[in-house]
Amino acid sequence: MTIQDSRTKSLIQDLAQLKQDHRELDIAIESMVEKLQSNQFEVTRLKRQRLKLKDAISKLESKLIPDLHA
Repeated sequence: MTIQDSRTKSLIQDLAQLKQDHRELDIAIESMVEKLQSNQFEVTRLKRQRLKLKDAISKLESKLIPDLHA
């Protein structure tokens, strides 16, 4: 296995973990919103955290796209 292969494998694993974390936050946010007396500050905090995860996912996905030399 080359260094590049090892790096790619690591990025894929990190990406999978971030996506799992994002799904878990989606579920938590949905659950809180469905409650009549949900804490809006907590919902907002979770939404911000979910957005940060989405940004991190996008960055990792862009690293996995090979550079195309035109």
